[in-house]
Amino acid sequence: MTNIFHPAPERGHVDYGWLDSHHSFSFGNWYDGDKVHFGALRVLNDDTVKGGNGFDSELHENMEIISIPLKGTLAQRDSPGTEGILSTGDVRIMSPGSGNRHSEYNASHFDPVNFLQIWIFPKQLNIKPRLDKKRFDPAGRVNQWQFVVSPRPEDGGLFINQEARLALARLDAGMTIRYDNAFAGNGVYVFVLTGSVEIGDAALSNRDGLGITGADSFTIRALAQSELLAIEVPMFA
Repeated sequence: MTNIFHPAPERGHVDYGWLDSHHSFSFGNWYDGDKVHFGALRVLNDDTVKGGNGFDSELHENMEIISIPLKGTLAQRDSPGTEGILSTGDVRIMSPGSGNRHSEYNASHFDPVNFLQIWIFPKQLNIKPRLDKKRFDPAGRVNQWQFVVSPRPEDGGLFINQEARLALARLDAGMTIRYDNAFAGNGVYVFVLTGSVEIGDAALSNRDGLGITGADSFTIRALAQSELLAIEVPMFA
């Protein structure tokens, strides 16, 4: 098993006043040659948007884009005219494929919204644009994995145009959980939302990331009450 450790303080950071964003991988004006992508995982942005603000309409193509609100409410609009509201517990995926304009903004004029924006390279290019969202009961991730994105129907997550999975877990202190890859040869990027965990010899805390390759399974031990996101993706150079 090979680990790539990304400490939270080493993430890229931009603050535009209305947007405070941390980048686990190179994005926008921030570039780190050692953090361009982890396999098919291209973007993991931790965005906080002030009330009444948001991202203007932008054209996206051939990327799987997942939004996960952590606090607050996120509003989104797409070029076909589809609009939607995402709250904590919701997950949304957009497959812009051949092209789709997309905007997202804080649904509140007063309270900030914090959400994860995740981009994954697709398996098939130029597909017909599609989007979907689903609400997941947080009770379904207590001391176990709750798969929120997966191409496998048995996982119960939103479909993704890639051999990739996203899973959330909320662990009590002292709990140990095992992750088993769905697809042989995939890597897994573990992102600690809150808390503190151990994976092998690595100790992670809030917003740390660990890329794991060369293992079809691994275990995580919670040193404190913790919330985790696991992103399983195909690996390539």
